[in-house]
Amino acid sequence: MATFKDIGLSAAVNLLSAFSFLVAFAILRLQPVNDRVYFPKWYRKGVRSSPTCAGAFVSKFVNLDFKTYIRFLNWMPEALKMPEAELVDHAGLDSAVYLRIYLLGLKIFVPLAVLAFAVLVPVNWTGNTLEKTEDLTFSDIDKLSISNVHSGSKRLYAHIVMSYVFTLWTFYVLRNEYKIVANMRLRFLASESRRPDQFTVLVRNIPPDPDESVSEHVEHFFCVNHPDHYLTHQVVYNANKLAELAAEKKGFQNWLTYYKNNYERTSKKPTTKTGFWGLWGAQLDAIDFYTAKIEKLTEEENAERERVINDAKAIVPAAFVSFKSRWGAAVCAQTQQSSNPTIWLTDWAPEPRDIYWDNLSIPYVELTIRRLLMAVALFFLIFFFIFPIAFVQSLANIEGIEKVLPFLKPLIRIGFVKSLIQGVLPGIALKIFLIVLPLILMTMSKIEGFTSHSTLERRSAGKYYLFILVNVFLGSIITGTALEQLESFLNQAPTEIPKTFGVSIPMKATFFITYTMVDGWAGIAVEILRLVPLVVFHLKNTFLVKTDQDRDEAMDPGFLRFAQSEPRIQFYILLGLVYAAVTPILLPFIIVFFAFSYIVFRHQIINVYDQIYESGAAFWPDVHRRLIINLIISQLLMLGLLSTMEADRATPLLIPLPIITIWFHMYCKGRFESAFVMFPLQDAMVKDTLEKATEPNLNLRTYLQDAYVHPVFKGGELEIAQITDEEEHSPLVVTKRSLSSKHDSDGSSKASR
Repeated sequence: MATFKDIGLSAAVNLLSAFSFLVAFAILRLQPVNDRVYFPKWYRKGVRSSPTCAGAFVSKFVNLDFKTYIRFLNWMPEALKMPEAELVDHAGLDSAVYLRIYLLGLKIFVPLAVLAFAVLVPVNWTGNTLEKTEDLTFSDIDKLSISNVHSGSKRLYAHIVMSYVFTLWTFYVLRNEYKIVANMRLRFLASESRRPDQFTVLVRNIPPDPDESVSEHVEHFFCVNHPDHYLTHQVVYNANKLAELAAEKKGFQNWLTYYKNNYERTSKKPTTKTGFWGLWGAQLDAIDFYTAKIEKLTEEENAERERVINDAKAIVPAAFVSFKSRWGAAVCAQTQQSSNPTIWLTDWAPEPRDIYWDNLSIPYVELTIRRLLMAVALFFLIFFFIFPIAFVQSLANIEGIEKVLPFLKPLIRIGFVKSLIQGVLPGIALKIFLIVLPLILMTMSKIEGFTSHSTLERRSAGKYYLFILVNVFLGSIITGTALEQLESFLNQAPTEIPKTFGVSIPMKATFFITYTMVDGWAGIAVEILRLVPLVVFHLKNTFLVKTDQDRDEAMDPGFLRFAQSEPRIQFYILLGLVYAAVTPILLPFIIVFFAFSYIVFRHQIINVYDQIYESGAAFWPDVHRRLIINLIISQLLMLGLLSTMEADRATPLLIPLPIITIWFHMYCKGRFESAFVMFPLQDAMVKDTLEKATEPNLNLRTYLQDAYVHPVFKGGELEIAQITDEEEHSPLVVTKRSLSSKHDSDGSSKASR
């Protein structure tokens, strides 16, 4: 059981680590040679030039102005200066709203911490119950928790009253934030410039037709059912193999560039081996070897491109359909197209850079099976991960380590070592176990078949949140309780076990404090240091870069990884809500996490991250829903805890809280969620009218022509279905169907004359 001394050592270690990372970042970011690593976003926007272009030779690599080192923390106030409206224009609505999640945490927990320390901490500290309880392991920190209040005491009414106060305050903050974000989204959609996805719908599960190709069938259907608004379409090709060939060719081109640069510097012919990673096999001239490889892949790529374009089987039953107006696209995307609800399925098309092209080729009928299999896989992943969680919890218990490894007893009984094991090691061990998890969950989401990066991020975030909730939070409490109180459980009467279990739940606050400092303090400081992009950039700059364009391509600004970061925020919100009325000492550590993270990520969003898509904050309903789940869990745990403390009259007073919370969620869902799933026809008409008035000669067909062409076809020859002006204004729709097949289920035969 960690003590104040252990927590103090952990705080000192993590604060020192975080400060060291910040100092290293402050020094590295000032060096001209690292400018593209720490300010890549401004280079991408073309408003920042390389500082290596002028001055003495040394000053091109090292900052010799020592006055700048004195102000090494000035990046913090600089990160806070940009107004939110300017931030939206600079980085997009997704990034700006993501930052508001950190502000939301501060808005919730700063007042909660003030109230908890003013009311609950004195009530808990003066309870003096733990000292009178035999056979129970506890520390001074536990004296600040509800565990120190005597069972059946009237002091428990203070915790009940504060639970209501905390819940009502959280309601107030959540409703205001939902309203603000919904209004921000509507303003963003109304003010943003013209984009292809505003006019385009993704159509899935197009039914086969014996007389028409997919492209002809799509054109026929929408000319009939949307005659006044349909403009053009782009069918979807299964070009996954072609994309793999293009990626492999690019990798070989990088190696060829590396060896050519090396040859120019040394005038010595480079060689390579033909085996795996050039480690074994016959030794050949590297330039000739990779040149031959590229030529061979180019031939294969051209052949595959020709096959995809000419093979009807390479066209999947999906298409991007574009309309003459936003209003027409909104009507199509938000309505059912056929009497059969399983065909001609329409939804808003993702913006072109948001599309995950690999999954568009998955047959629609496979999606249900894939998602069922991944749900089963997720269940087993969560279940089996409980074992490493139990191992991590054993590290937090000195007695448990001594039982398993008795020969280490003399070492771990040393004061400093003991404090290090209990205050630092558990958090680090858990962090290590969670490193590869986001990659596994993202792979599972891709297998499920979602067609946009933003949806993949949101689905992966949902899986990660569930994993953290079950394993990291509930698993840590359950396994930790079982290990720490094992002897007490075995020697007690069965009727006493629930009481010991209930009292032990708040005792896990010490573990979560150490994890917060490792992950939420030092972990966030590592984020801003960008060690991996720093090393990779300099390797590329040394071996691959020849021109300024090469140097720009070597930059890796990265992007905001919602699937990893949002569940982590939710975990700290969950901890704060659960322990606010149980062990309030946890709240200051969580507040530091939210404040520090807000500054760090604001700096990264302004200067570093270059988002690969813009969803218009479509993720906010998921954020709100998980916050509601956190709130309900905290209420149920409080209800269960009080039920073990002989508070028969007081416990039922908490029963209305989950019910009220569910009602509150339904209210917010009905009031605000439509702004995130629907585009108002009124707003669409306003934008269309303004555009016609300001740009009467806009050729929308030309603007949309190549917007939804697969990236591997960009710049190449790809036949795109076009409609001539004569066909567009004709009341008759040309069809290749035979007379016997005109009366099909889509109703489009009505226009065949």
